[in-house]
Amino acid sequence: MYFFLILFFGSLLGIIFMLARKLRVLGNGQVVPAENMLFEAPHLEEINAISVKIIKKLGYFLLVETIRLYVRFAEFLRNKYRLLKIKIKNKLKKTETEGPGKIRIIIKEPNKFLRVIAEYKGKLRKIKQQVKKEENL
Repeated sequence: MYFFLILFFGSLLGIIFMLARKLRVLGNGQVVPAENMLFEAPHLEEINAISVKIIKKLGYFLLVETIRLYVRFAEFLRNKYRLLKIKIKNKLKKTETEGPGKIRIIIKEPNKFLRVIAEYKGKLRKIKQQVKKEENL
């Protein structure tokens, strides 16, 4: 860790030294010659045109990637839904083996209370239909 701190502060001192030297030259009224520049900056109109072009490309790329991710995620959810549906069907049907290669499927019977309620509703429906027939409604 001390090694990285030494490197950091050493580079910081180097940057401060370079800036101080440049400021001292500018403070004396001397101008830095153009040939010492490392690169030439383009005009603002060119920068604007280039940046607009890059932003359009980036926007198009992001739109395509967003749609691609949406389609992939929808397909992923669809597949998971199918698998979950199959698992639920398999859980509802209990399977047990009877000898080699034979599988018997046992369908679970509904709850006794729910069956009694369903029978009661059926009886009430029949009684209502009989009353409607008797009263000619």
